[in-house]
Amino acid sequence: MAVPSLPWLLVDVLAAQAVQRPDAVALSFEGADLSYGELARRCERLAAQLWNGWGVRPGDRVAWLGANHPGQLLLLFALARIGAILLPLNVRLAPAEWDALMADCGPAYLMHDDGWAQPARELAARHCITVHSAHTLGREDSEAIPPGAAAQASSPVLLVYTSGTGSRAKAAVHTQANLLANMSIACAVQGINATDVIATMLPMFHVGGLCIQTLPAWYAGARVILHRRFDADAAFDCFERQRPTLTLQVPATMKALAEHPRWAGADLSSLRAVWAGSSPLPPGLLDVFHRRGLALCNVYGATETGPFSIALPPAQAHRHAGSCGWPAPGVEVRLAGEHQGVGELLIRAPNVIVHYWPQQPACDGEGWFHTGDLAARSPDGAYTVVGRALDLIISGGENIHPAEIESLLAEHPAVAECAAFGLPDPQWGEVVAAAVVVRPGQRVCQQDLQTHLAAGLARYKLPRRWFWPDALPRTALGKVQRQALPRLAAG
Repeated sequence: MAVPSLPWLLVDVLAAQAVQRPDAVALSFEGADLSYGELARRCERLAAQLWNGWGVRPGDRVAWLGANHPGQLLLLFALARIGAILLPLNVRLAPAEWDALMADCGPAYLMHDDGWAQPARELAARHCITVHSAHTLGREDSEAIPPGAAAQASSPVLLVYTSGTGSRAKAAVHTQANLLANMSIACAVQGINATDVIATMLPMFHVGGLCIQTLPAWYAGARVILHRRFDADAAFDCFERQRPTLTLQVPATMKALAEHPRWAGADLSSLRAVWAGSSPLPPGLLDVFHRRGLALCNVYGATETGPFSIALPPAQAHRHAGSCGWPAPGVEVRLAGEHQGVGELLIRAPNVIVHYWPQQPACDGEGWFHTGDLAARSPDGAYTVVGRALDLIISGGENIHPAEIESLLAEHPAVAECAAFGLPDPQWGEVVAAAVVVRPGQRVCQQDLQTHLAAGLARYKLPRRWFWPDALPRTALGKVQRQALPRLAAG
């Protein structure tokens, strides 16, 4: 698959669609449609409003606090027109965490939707910045932006803070060229074209919800159905009534769909594929989706990589279930420090960021981004992630990857969630420990799970210590906080 030539700037994407299909629906949100022609006009009006009325200039940061909303997308493209930068804030963070991000990058303005008006006003007051509602976006007439105010392809346009589980979050700086390259790559792999209808249900404060399908859809001239947030009932209504062709999900939302009473009888025939990202897919979920006749495709990446890097397309979804697939067009991948066929994934591509805010390098001297993820490469070139480099357990000189233990444990019907980790041991260096959250109403003992694991794992990989917490420690983004797991032993 060849990557087509790219537009120079983000505004060129909307300008081209406004010329080619001005009356085609670009966005559907809560019963209202927005055409490509109107979308381009509103973005230009908003850019003029930001420039003339608010004094936003190239390099300035503007924060967004809210659920999925057309205002966030309009703001991104309007800021891109100026050469300014959008900072989407994760609504799941605590106010103190927002404060840290705001202090780090110093936005001049804060925008919000209706549901987050009060927290936004309080946040803006703490940082002495101006706050505006999404209702004000692009509603004012203003003089056009001066011709010399146009952005450059190298202009930063999006700051997304990483969800690190062990250190302070860093802001990945995405340029317009990064986003455009990612849009092109994502369209090529997913086959997105102007006839597609994309159902966006994941939060757009992550690059997954924003950059895997939503922005690529506009690149291709497709229609986006935008949901404020994921809701299983609303998702089934959308699938059956609005007939999307593609959607992006994560294991948690996939599980909510598969366990919903409507799952077995829902009409899902319009979906040519369901794409999934964020974390490895549990085998049980893969089976459930495949039994419904849905191609469950995987996309691997990170906040720093666009995120579209490695992908498992529909044609290989069944035969390579559990794999991340192959490098996307234009993306280079290699394994560093290989041991027993496993090495750290390194990625180099035009959608990979160059630095974190403000100027901390994100890649090594040769342009490779070190993901920290450990992967194996099959003879046909497909990659499978087996764990994190920092999560590796070394017991008696043997490398043990928590993901393979967790994958098997998750198949047991009594296990709601689980995590494997290493604990210090004077004889073996480390031994495997497992934390298991039991499903409500279920009972299971250590021996049951040991027997279950022994059928598929070598003896040295079996957990020696077991813990039974009510829930696993998680970050604000919902990822397991692995550095906190050994504290279970102290408790």
